Amino acid sequence: MKQRTQALLTLGMASAFALIAGTSGLWANEPGYGKDGYAAGGHSAMGGHGMGMMHSSAGHLIRHLLKHEKEIGLTAEQVAKLKEIQLNLDKARIRAEADIQIAERELKALIDDEKADLGAVEAKLKQSADLQVTLRMTSIKTRREVLGLLTPEQRAKERTEHEKMMQQRKADGHGSPHGSAMRGMPHKGMEATPPK
Repeated sequence: MKQRTQALLTLGMASAFALIAGTSGLWANEPGYGKDGYAAGGHSAMGGHGMGMMHSSAGHLIRHLLKHEKEIGLTAEQVAKLKEIQLNLDKARIRAEADIQIAERELKALIDDEKADLGAVEAKLKQSADLQVTLRMTSIKTRREVLGLLTPEQRAKERTEHEKMMQQRKADGHGSPHGSAMRGMPHKGMEATPPK
């Protein structure tokens, strides 16, 4: 029993750390955050450099499309729809992050209470994990919805604009805006290109 208690407590702490270090960063590149997805002061708004800063995030894709709407050839209707999707995504993100933070604080309180029922600790762990999955799925579904708005020609133009931006960053000595962990990963649902 003592080993199970320790295992659950360790799992709970690992879950809390993973949330702080990663999942909440899922939306670090969203509107409302500072330059390059960082809050004022140079730290990630949610305290991490996690998977949220991935180039394939829905928010990043929407902002990229809106920034290059003329080059990509977006219609006025497409721009209006993208702005509507962006607002809905932002509202969903804010609600989901609040729910996750509450669940994690409740989990910490349970872990700190040595008399707390282990079943309650496990249930809170599962609740937090489910909320995080829901948050990630929202981003994935939104990305698919956004890509579905584009014609094949617009997708090709979007990719060209992205490549130009990446080449410019390299030329300026900035490298990838998303760190070395992103090298070799597919761009917005496209196939990964082999390294040169």
